[in-house]
Amino acid sequence: MVSARARLIRDMVRIRTVEEILADYYRDEQEMRTPTHFSIGQEATAVGVCSATTTADWVYSGHRSHAPYLAKGGDLEALVAELYGKEDGCSRGRGGSMHVMDQSVGFAGSAAILGEMISVAVGTGWTFARAGEERVALTFFGDGASDEGVLSESLNFAAVHRIPVIFVCENNLYSISSPLSVRHAEGTSVHGRAEAAGVRALSVDGNDVFAVRAAATDAVEHARRGEGPVLLELATYRWRAHVGPGLDHDHGYRSKEEIESWMAACPIVRAADTLRADEPDIDAAVSAWRTEFQQEIHTAIDRAKALPFPDTARLLDGAYLPATY
Repeated sequence: MVSARARLIRDMVRIRTVEEILADYYRDEQEMRTPTHFSIGQEATAVGVCSATTTADWVYSGHRSHAPYLAKGGDLEALVAELYGKEDGCSRGRGGSMHVMDQSVGFAGSAAILGEMISVAVGTGWTFARAGEERVALTFFGDGASDEGVLSESLNFAAVHRIPVIFVCENNLYSISSPLSVRHAEGTSVHGRAEAAGVRALSVDGNDVFAVRAAATDAVEHARRGEGPVLLELATYRWRAHVGPGLDHDHGYRSKEEIESWMAACPIVRAADTLRADEPDIDAAVSAWRTEFQQEIHTAIDRAKALPFPDTARLLDGAYLPATY
């Protein structure tokens, strides 16, 4: 029996293993013809937040979508098939890495436009509230998207109408290659801007999965009680490049030493260290989980490769087409 806290580590190990192997295949085979944004190093944010939700709660994300999709319970084989552009993909091979969904488990969707799903989540939460449903909408976005005007507008609207929505800012310090220091005035913060809009806001160590889960649980319960929106600013760090499978310490905007310092704060290692006294077998469990998930992702990749591509005659199915007169 896996304890509730160990299950959080298991979920992080699964996401890490899946993404690392997908990154290797992406780099080496060049068969996934879709831009990819990996969450390697950021697993605690998605796992901690999504573990506080129910299937009835809807989660949205931006372009860095794999981790929240999997943390919410999204189908792995459908995700991998989507990356390979196959008809059996979660978006029928037409969306790619940045446009994934599995609404059967409450992962409502993701999109590539910066900040796009922030207002969509607010609209979803408002719908829940107007229908008298005790459901919550959540939206993941990065610190880059927090610079978009849609966040200010959404915070204000959500505060005025006490909408049950959780804004989850994964602050990994960079908007592509622009650090916070050149984008935000000294002494300001994302959670501070939310508080100024009348939204309850918390700053949390995003590499501590237990702290993230505790904060997310409190936020979801707050919103579900009808007490209004919450913003969680989660301090974390991506190990890979902004987009793609590679490392980028030689791109001039961050150093190898900085990356390695954050890797030393690995959320999986930190969580295992926390549990070791109470669960002395946790290291063996982590090793076994890695082996299990390596097999799972390799199987999913093999199956995806054997699947058919969409029929070219039906590629526009589901698209909005202009009227013809």
